[in-house]
Amino acid sequence: MARHRDSNWELDTPPSIPGAQLAVLMDIRDELKALNKLLGCQNFLAIPHTLRSIDRTMVRAERRLAKHIPLRTKK
Repeated sequence: MARHRDSNWELDTPPSIPGAQLAVLMDIRDELKALNKLLGCQNFLAIPHTLRSIDRTMVRAERRLAKHIPLRTKK
């Protein structure tokens, strides 16, 4: 069966429903494989560590600011 990636299906002629479904599933499989390769890269895997580091830094900065800047009171 010939595959044409990112092709529009011509609807003038009666389309082969099982063939169209199979082609779409194969395209989805190709996209998932590409995503899996991307998700395995070191930069992506380091995101949770980086976010935790940013969160810890922000908490420390907020504590330091809270000591030096009094909170506003309601009038």
